[in-house]
Amino acid sequence: MKVFVTGASGFVGSEVVKELLVNGHQVVGLARSEESVKSIKEAGAEVLMGDLDNLDILQKGAREADGVIHTAFIHDFSDYQTNALKDQKAIEAMGEVLKGTDKSIVVTGGTLGLPLIDGKITEDSKAPAESIRFSEKAFVNLSESGVKASIVRLSPSVYGNSKLGFKGGFGLMLAELAKAKGSAAYIGEGNNVWPAVHRADAAKLFRLALEKGETGARYNAVSNDEPLSMKEFAELIGEKLNIPVKSLSIEEAPEYFTWMTYFVQENCPATNLQTREKLGWNPSEKSFVEELNQYFF
Repeated sequence: MKVFVTGASGFVGSEVVKELLVNGHQVVGLARSEESVKSIKEAGAEVLMGDLDNLDILQKGAREADGVIHTAFIHDFSDYQTNALKDQKAIEAMGEVLKGTDKSIVVTGGTLGLPLIDGKITEDSKAPAESIRFSEKAFVNLSESGVKASIVRLSPSVYGNSKLGFKGGFGLMLAELAKAKGSAAYIGEGNNVWPAVHRADAAKLFRLALEKGETGARYNAVSNDEPLSMKEFAELIGEKLNIPVKSLSIEEAPEYFTWMTYFVQENCPATNLQTREKLGWNPSEKSFVEELNQYFF
């Protein structure tokens, strides 16, 4: 099918484009710069110029495609709410032109901060009404209006070596912060955990959600590996970089973590059981720790 991909030159989106093309789909990628245009064309996809503020362009891309995968996001987490609102409006705009069709749209969310069910974040965990997870709200609204919408909820640490350089989501940000600060830190006892997922595994999940996903379905992009606690992660960083490890109180944390403080204290013991069962997804890439050892330390 012809698939419109936003964020097509990004860390996750570029891998989604590759995954789609390898599996016989045609791709039109949204590009907001000449650098993005070059990257998307080199991957073998067509280009549509625009960004998340160009709602007419987003609707054009969605209207002319057989399906949509939305991975674009403005990654300035210091102004998360503003950017999350832009994300919501973009999803709603694309969804509007999909109403009355059988075209699928797969949007991007996150597992971090979702409520636990019997001690785990499962596919049944839903963002509370007061949450600023606007992509999840938009996905729900589209599903309830009859659009064939589903959501892939990424782990806090999405990693994988690429020509963009080794990246690892929030996890790598913490490792880089520790290197810059000269110490590795965690909050309180540091028992909260974060899962991770390789971007290639995540890309496969996006494709499967597009091809086989159900309306209103939530899919957790979480690897099968046992996640490290924040204390264990800090200790790993401390050992590899030969720097001290320390526990910070919640009052001390903002001086060290700044805008990441809220995220760092969250517990995210997410599972992927329903995702694997429903879509036949099987994450198989190397673990986050293996990637850190190969490309960062």
